[in-house]
This record gives sequence, structure tokens and C-alpha cells, in this order.
Amino acid sequence: MQPMANIAVRAARQAGQIILRAMDRLDELKVEEKSRNDFVSNIDKEAESVIVEALHKTYPDHGILGEEHGQSFESEEFTWIIDPLDGTTNFLQGIPHFCISIALQKGRQLEHGVIYDPVRNETFVASRGYGAHLNGKRIRVSQRSKLEEMVLNTGIPPAAVGRHLDAYMDMLKTFTANCRAIRRAGSAALDLAYVAAGRADGFWEIGLSPWDIAAGALLVREAGGFVGDLSGGDGFMKSGNVVAANPKCFKLMVQQIKPSLTSDLR
Repeated sequence: MQPMANIAVRAARQAGQIILRAMDRLDELKVEEKSRNDFVSNIDKEAESVIVEALHKTYPDHGILGEEHGQSFESEEFTWIIDPLDGTTNFLQGIPHFCISIALQKGRQLEHGVIYDPVRNETFVASRGYGAHLNGKRIRVSQRSKLEEMVLNTGIPPAAVGRHLDAYMDMLKTFTANCRAIRRAGSAALDLAYVAAGRADGFWEIGLSPWDIAAGALLVREAGGFVGDLSGGDGFMKSGNVVAANPKCFKLMVQQIKPSLTSDLR
């Protein structure tokens, strides 16, 4: 494991311990609604603070972009992109499907990505040019090449991008009619990690944030897959609209999505 990735794994596991301990006292958490159906608890904030402290202890000059604290440190070269608890709604409901996501970006290039599922004790790690791994073992995207064989992960657009709900529902209808199955589990980062591990053949979602995407995007690419925006381009980090899949499924997914695209989704 690369040294920077190793530090990120340690930070993610520290945060995971905090989150797991809190699962036994969910009724005691302080929960705020940042926007409609977008929640944050004191555990999200505590986990992010632990991650930031761990990263800055080793790399004090690196920038930090976190979901709960925003751009708390700026750097022209290295920036850590952090989601301390992806799947907060699942966590607050007691649904054991959530994760910690940490990525390191150098300029505009994603260098390292870590996604840690504390419930299953699964650590997904990718470093640019070094492949993707799950608990130390190399992972690859699936080899399926037919639309009717594909199992896809997705997420319903949040209220903030509700204007795209009709377009999304058109995409969902198309894939439901043509694919083997659709899964909506509630954690975009884990959805991407599962594509990298071949557990799902593809994933698409509208209106995500950089911390939802960054680590998972690198995992998929290092596992041999493709990641792009809804048109197949490279603007997904900026738009938050993402498609990820093995190479053959990626092409098929973009083709199926194209008729549903509105002008502001292209």
C-alpha cells in the first residue's frame, strides 16, 4: 500500500470506530437537517474532525475539502476530499450500510482513494497506477457485456436536484425494462466500490458532491472500469452526474441514458 493511502486507511478506521460505537445509542444523537432530507449528526462531524486531525498530523500543508466542514484548508497541490459518513440516512435508521470515503487529489488528478465499510470491515483502496484492492486482494470490474445481464446500482436524486426527477425516472424505466436488476442501497461511495469489486456491473446517479464520488471513481478506474458524466465525458466531478461501469457496460449505459438527457444534464 502506498504511504499516503495507508495514512488515509488509518484515519478511516479511526472514524469507523466512532461511528460503530454510536450505533448503540442512535436515540441520543444530535441531528440537524441541512436541507430537505439531507441530515447530519454530531457523529458525522466528530468522525470528520478525527480524519482531518489524522491527515494533518502527517501532512500539515495539504488542503482539506470535507462534507461537514467545507474547504477548511486550502492547498494548490494536494487536497484531501472527505465524506466522514456516506449513507447518513441509513446510519440514523439503523440500516448497516454506510461508509467513510477519503480521496487525495493532486491538482486535478485523483491519486489515492479509500472507502471503508466499518460494519463489514471491508477496506477498498486504490492508488493511481497501482490498481484497486479490497482487504489487500486485487479487485476487478465485472466482465458482463449484455444489457439484459447487468445488475446496476443507483441513487434517487435528492430534493436539491428534484428538477431532474423526471429525467431520472425515464432512465430508471429504461434500465428496469432492460437490465437484470436495479439496486438502490443508499451510499453512492459504496455503490462505486461495488462496481470496482464486480459486485455490480454499473452505477449512475444525478446531483452528487465531490466527496461522494472521488474515492469511488479512482477505485473503478484502477479496477479496469470507466467513469464519466451522463454523456460519457469527464465532467462528473464538477456536475455531480456520474456513470460508472466496466468498459462494455459503460458504453451501453451511456447509450441508454442519452434519450432522457435534458439540456442541463448534458
